[in-house]
Amino acid sequence: MEDVLEIYKGTYDTAHPLICIDESSKQQTKEVRPPLPASPGSVEKYDTEYERNGVSNVFMFFEPLAGQRHVTVTDQRTAVDWAHQIKRLVDDLYPQAERITLVMDNLNTHTGASLYKAFSPEEARRILDKLNIHYTPKHGS
Repeated sequence: MEDVLEIYKGTYDTAHPLICIDESSKQQTKEVRPPLPASPGSVEKYDTEYERNGVSNVFMFFEPLAGQRHVTVTDQRTAVDWAHQIKRLVDDLYPQAERITLVMDNLNTHTGASLYKAFSPEEARRILDKLNIHYTPKHGS
C-alpha cells in the first residue's frame, strides 16, 4: 500500500499523468407503480418495488492531481472491454503523455494479457510500453 500512497504524493505532470481506473456494474431498474403526487405539506412518494431492466457497466478514469474524470458506460465488463478502455486512455484521453502511471485493483482482467487478447501483439506491446502499472493491495481499492 505504501507504494500506491507514495505515488499520490507526486507533483502534477502532464507528460507523466497519474490515472486511477475502476469499474462497477449497475443494475438498471424501472418503476412498476406510479408515484403518489406531491400535495400541500407532503412530497412526491415512490414505491420501493421495481422491475429489473438489465445491467450496465461503468468504467471511470480519475486523475486525482488534476481533478479530472472520464466515464464510459458499456454493456459488459470483459477483458476485451477493459483493453479497449486502456487503449482509449492511451490514444484518446492522454495522447501527449510520455508514460501514464496507472493505479488499479487486482481484478483478473486488469493485465497485459487482456491487451493481447484484444489487439495484435505489436499493438498490445505499444500500449503496455506507455503504462507504469501499480496495483492496489487485495481488498484495498
